[in-house]
Amino acid sequence: MKITRVTTTIVRSPFRYGAPGGAGGNLHLRTLDTLLVCVETDAGVHGWGEGFGFTLVDTTRTAIETLIGPACLGRDPRDIAGLTKELRRRMHNFGRNGPITFGISAIDIALWDIAGKLAGEPLHRLLAGEAALPRVAAYASLLRYGDAALVERNAAEAYRRGYREVKLHEAEVPMVRAARAALPADVPITIDVNCRWDDPSDAIAFARAVDGLGVRWLEEPVWPPEDYAAIARVRAEGGLAIAAGENAGHPEDFARMLEAGAADYVQPSVTKVGGVSAMRAVAEIAARHGATLVPHSPYYGPGYLATLHLIAAWGRPDVRLESYFLDAELPIYGTALDPAADGTIALPEAPGLGLEPDPAVLARFAEAG
Repeated sequence: MKITRVTTTIVRSPFRYGAPGGAGGNLHLRTLDTLLVCVETDAGVHGWGEGFGFTLVDTTRTAIETLIGPACLGRDPRDIAGLTKELRRRMHNFGRNGPITFGISAIDIALWDIAGKLAGEPLHRLLAGEAALPRVAAYASLLRYGDAALVERNAAEAYRRGYREVKLHEAEVPMVRAARAALPADVPITIDVNCRWDDPSDAIAFARAVDGLGVRWLEEPVWPPEDYAAIARVRAEGGLAIAAGENAGHPEDFARMLEAGAADYVQPSVTKVGGVSAMRAVAEIAARHGATLVPHSPYYGPGYLATLHLIAAWGRPDVRLESYFLDAELPIYGTALDPAADGTIALPEAPGLGLEPDPAVLARFAEAG
């Protein structure tokens, strides 16, 4: 069996911010941009992947179309480890993070989709058999609003929809208090400040100020995100558990992070770190160090779906799927991944990733390459 074609499609979907007039948003997004990658074979089996993401999708697409995709042609799609290792080694001069790694991540996800289809098994059962969970709980990851009233309103709406954990992207104590006021006391809050502080002392002060408000973790508190010594200091002195890892480019980063004592929760992103294969490697590293793996998943395409399967395969009901609270106008999988009233998502049972992109979405928003 050989790979015969690698194609890319960018879906640009309008979405709602949860703020009046479309204001707000962590990255000043105007559309939710998703890079879909389809790997086709001479056996008539294809797989879908996704490369990170947001306003960088055009750059990642170029990396796939000019470098990564051509290097895959003629290769056996069943040799996932061999092909992805060769891609990483062949292209390491272009960086061990960024668009090259994002593109390789997309290929890896697509190859695992093919593997599941060839085996006739959904990915979660291919990885874990009957031990995989049938449903996974999701948590609502809110955008940054910078307005206490909007934080309170969106936190309350997330709870109304069934989410039983809420992530904030705020770095001011009044915003955290607003969310706490909107949620029952037993609903945990997590806080991602997106590497806000240059000085660890500022992060420590913030952590101490919100301690007692039911905060499960403080995420990526300092700049730069690979300053593990500084993060470890915040963890030691701030009083809160620390989560980190969405900016890591490969599994080895997590080994160094945990050896430095920098995190309680590790957060690899399947579309950034190397796909399903790399996520499995990070899971082994986290287990060796006694850390909890809680994947980063700010997307709605095959990367989100792959993350759902991985969490189900790990069999940890306490690990929730990050679900960005921004209501895409036409989600890539329709309503198939909408949480139930209890905030859980059912695992697709079809082989591979289990779902195909909605043709109506592709027809309305896609820019095929």
